[in-house]
Amino acid sequence: MKKDKIKITKETNIAELVNNHPDAVEVLTAFGLHCVGCFASAFDTIGEGAEIHGMIDEEIEEMLEEVNRVLNDKKLLDG
Repeated sequence: MKKDKIKITKETNIAELVNNHPDAVEVLTAFGLHCVGCFASAFDTIGEGAEIHGMIDEEIEEMLEEVNRVLNDKKLLDG
């Protein structure tokens, strides 16, 4: 049975992502998105938070690719 891939997008809420996938925190903070623990993360999407922190579209896309890679690799390992 094929498992659905995790797909994190710019519209993903930061707090929901962190609560559901704690492994994403390391990737987000490595890219400079340190608002993972901020109260605003409950309201902001990844795209909104990244733009507030001055990230350009290319950086946001690179960060999303890395988050999705890390989470899907972990999902494969966890079975």
